[in-house]
Amino acid sequence: MATMTVSLPDPMKEWIEAQIKGGDYASASDYVRDLVRRDRERRGHPELTIDDLGRIVDEARASGVSTRSVADIMAAAKKRALATGPLNE
Repeated sequence: MATMTVSLPDPMKEWIEAQIKGGDYASASDYVRDLVRRDRERRGHPELTIDDLGRIVDEARASGVSTRSVADIMAAAKKRALATGPLNE
């Protein structure tokens, strides 16, 4: 993981420290990472979040048990990747 030094005005530093003391974040780095994630999401570059993963798992469980074999699923995934992804280069 990379390290970055950031200079902030005192009121901003105090705000971040208050968020940490309030238990919302474990550290200043945790706070900044959250800000970056939210900004990426707002700008249309979302990262997969814990909430997303939970939703995906719930949807998968609700869809039931597949009748396809693992080999069939892998073959379909490879076919799709070759047609639409970087593997088609």
